[in-house]
Amino acid sequence: MKKILQTIMMTLICGVSFGQASVSMTVHAGNDAHEGYWEIVPSGSPCGTAATIASGGNATVGCNGAGAQVATPGNGYANGAIVNEGAWILTTGAQYDLIYVDDWGDGGMSFDIRVNFYQTVSFEGMGLGATFTFTAEEPPAYDMNVYGSNLYSYVTTGSFDLEAKVFNKGTTTINSFDLNYMVDGGTVYTDAITTSLSTFWKQDLVHSTPLNIPTNGVYEIKIWADNFNDGNVDLDNSNDTLTRFIEAGPGRPNYLSGYLNTPVTVEQVANSSNQINSPTDLDFHPVLTNMELWVCNKGTENSGGSTVTFYNAGEAAQTSVYKQDGNAWHFMSLPTGIAFSQNGNWASSPGVYDANHNGGAAFTGPSLWSSDMSIYAQPSGGNGSHLDMLHESPNSQGIAAESDNVFWLFDGYTSDIVRYDFAEDHGPGNDFHGDAIVRRYSDDAVSMDPTEQAVSHLVLDEEQQWLYVVDNGNNRVIRIDINTGSNEGGTPNYPQNEALIEYSEYTGYTQEDVVTGLSRPTGIDVIDNRMVISEYGSGDIIIYDISVMPAVELERISTGLSSVQGVKIGPKGRIWFVDQMSNGVYKLEAEFLNLEELNLAFNVYPNPSTGEINIFAQSPFNGKIEVIDVTGKLIHEEMISGQAASMNLKATPGIYFINMVNENVKSETKRIIIK
Repeated sequence: MKKILQTIMMTLICGVSFGQASVSMTVHAGNDAHEGYWEIVPSGSPCGTAATIASGGNATVGCNGAGAQVATPGNGYANGAIVNEGAWILTTGAQYDLIYVDDWGDGGMSFDIRVNFYQTVSFEGMGLGATFTFTAEEPPAYDMNVYGSNLYSYVTTGSFDLEAKVFNKGTTTINSFDLNYMVDGGTVYTDAITTSLSTFWKQDLVHSTPLNIPTNGVYEIKIWADNFNDGNVDLDNSNDTLTRFIEAGPGRPNYLSGYLNTPVTVEQVANSSNQINSPTDLDFHPVLTNMELWVCNKGTENSGGSTVTFYNAGEAAQTSVYKQDGNAWHFMSLPTGIAFSQNGNWASSPGVYDANHNGGAAFTGPSLWSSDMSIYAQPSGGNGSHLDMLHESPNSQGIAAESDNVFWLFDGYTSDIVRYDFAEDHGPGNDFHGDAIVRRYSDDAVSMDPTEQAVSHLVLDEEQQWLYVVDNGNNRVIRIDINTGSNEGGTPNYPQNEALIEYSEYTGYTQEDVVTGLSRPTGIDVIDNRMVISEYGSGDIIIYDISVMPAVELERISTGLSSVQGVKIGPKGRIWFVDQMSNGVYKLEAEFLNLEELNLAFNVYPNPSTGEINIFAQSPFNGKIEVIDVTGKLIHEEMISGQAASMNLKATPGIYFINMVNENVKSETKRIIIK
């Protein structure tokens, strides 16, 4: 069959004269497809003239229909349609424009251009429209693009797997190549990759040599591919190397022991004078050294919610910025939660039943946003600044980040926990959702607050891959192993409201009760083997030991407030929370947390380790190192004098915790994995 297809392709190409190219295009119509129109013209030519080579979509929109909002369904493409257009015989090497026009201004169509049957470029329609330029020319035989990795702008020190995303833009199938990286122009680490990567296909890889970042600072990391199919070079050097600058800094310290058996002070950080108004949740930006705190305000159903961003939160130099998106009435209506991903994007969960507010069927779900203030809440073609939105969860009660644009959500309407993978965001103010994956976890029925006052937050323990969920309506906390469960193959218990790559229902996953018998629990956060819960009913903040199940209560802190919602462990180890009726943002302080000895900061690497570990203190230290297992048993201790030490832990594979101890005062706790 392959030989027959190759013969057909060569016959078609040979029918094109020298100096000419066969150009075709696949149109992905997306949602509201009747709103879009396109033309192909010689580069620089206007739309709608005799120079037009081809056109498609809704002709009633035409060249001048951008933003007119008059197109009606039934014309142009069908929603979700994938249509092949062309081919057209064009001049090889000449440039052409694809002109896209959108009647509403929310984009939605995407276009794949092929030259002599090789895909060369993809375009995504945005806003009111755009002009995309392409060249009628085949790709080179070898052209590999490294276009992404798991290198976020902020990382903690240590050793971790380096991931890379590669894209074969050449015409030759790549069967082998070298994936390389280097740090600050130093040693080149090479991994020989065996694969079968066809033209215009992507692949996610993990380099065989972990990336080691031993100390805090700023690093330049370059990743590139070469040596294709045993000796061939890349013929387009413009996209070979991915360069990322990252800041390595301290992670969140575990100072929760400082709240045990000691007086605690409730300090107000912000109130209505900072435009805090009925707050429901809070989260810190992943660049922890910025102390950048985001708080979401509930607002009203028709106005939508808003955010207040604090810089240097809780410090003398604290400043704040209030923002509300122009289309918050739809994309952020009655927000119950906010969660940051490591890539700097954040998502919100709308507590509203129907974001269209028209009395019809529900059409709402989580929204994805940028933390870039030049994008968020700025005008973007009339459809708000959101990066993406999916519509399968009315009355959403809370949200947690997994990685990149993947989030978990408490669906208050169906009583499911739902995993939303936005995949590639569609850009500010657009509406393409066709690459998303939505999975409903439905073995158990969680329950929202019937009064719709107290929300139900979630958080993911990234190391253990447990998703912790506050189940307010059942006065409990549960956890789900996100690596378990499978697609049952049936129809999910809620309608699919848009075209998606996958919409499925997962069952058979591992779920456990963490704690029961709570008083209207709302907020949650987890660090190491500790969990923090806030109660709306009592106004208390509760600290638990989660190294055993059910969790064991260690401390209950009275805030004196009556409507506590989201809670978060901050970059400096303090517990932060919001209270809705007092319009306040608060943090908890204790005497122990202010001791100078808490500056016993240190790094441990590599992590994971086979047992050989290195310890580097941020300042000269005299004391001992303690290693504790998950049961709390001391398995190793030794003295250290200076800033550096090495040790060989002869321990069984598992998770361990390391402290530095000086005159009976412990540092933050570091977690290490022995494998």
